[in-house]
Amino acid sequence: MELRVLEYFLAVAREQNITRAAEYLHLTQPTLSRQLSDLENELGKKLLVRGKRKVTLTEEGMFFRRRAEEIVSLTQRTKAEMSGADDNVAGDVYIGAGESLSIRNIMKICRSIQLEYPDIRFHFTSGDSADLVDKLEKGLFDFCILFGDMDRSKYEYLSLPYTERWGVLMKQGDVLCSKDKIYPEDLWDKPLILSRHSLDSPRFFKWLGKKQDELNITCTYNLIYNGALMAEEDMGYVMTLDGLVNTAGTDLCFRPVYPVQTIDISIAWKKHKMMSNAAEKFIKKAEKIFLNF
Repeated sequence: MELRVLEYFLAVAREQNITRAAEYLHLTQPTLSRQLSDLENELGKKLLVRGKRKVTLTEEGMFFRRRAEEIVSLTQRTKAEMSGADDNVAGDVYIGAGESLSIRNIMKICRSIQLEYPDIRFHFTSGDSADLVDKLEKGLFDFCILFGDMDRSKYEYLSLPYTERWGVLMKQGDVLCSKDKIYPEDLWDKPLILSRHSLDSPRFFKWLGKKQDELNITCTYNLIYNGALMAEEDMGYVMTLDGLVNTAGTDLCFRPVYPVQTIDISIAWKKHKMMSNAAEKFIKKAEKIFLNF
């Protein structure tokens, strides 16, 4: 299986049309069709459904597309890192991050590095811990900004001197909006909207004083934008971190939970992984700032 064939497949998946993909790749349509057929034969799986005007992916094709994107991305990154001169601090740093106001401090570090080394580029991807760690494991990220507990035997990490506070996002005018603090028993009979991360947190359910199956969990989310929309539509009470949604002038209100619940933040990276010059500049700068905080 050749890298160029993976790029051919991805072009077809993106264009959803072999003719347009062939034009983009500067190939003839018969040549591209033959390459795709050879790929399917090599894998022993049908990847594409060829319609008259549109090409769609089979279930195996959708799975293969994700893997092909990872392989091509990692290959391109490796080439870029290896082609840079040792004394030239340039290149790309890939960071996966959860949503938090504390991420602003990471952005300040990135900005200060770019002022000194303008050829360094930063690429941020938002997600929850499960998605981020998966990509970190596959080498698609240099670093992840993770919240809460993590497997510290597998990663190097830098604890950040910040914590984020949990609370409840809900529709303005709700009876709980009149309270200054939300207690666990206030939520026992309410429709809850939880992040996927909190579903895997024993500490979270210990605070609630209930097991999952004893609660009315009606929805889950991985990024708060959709969670906020659910709250606006009065679908339930969203458990989230303080400051992620600006409720001023909206139909929403946020109230902190009590006893106070906080979550720790860390920068994590794979052990024994060789870093690019750009990635090393980032973590050295972060260590200098946060270890002396």
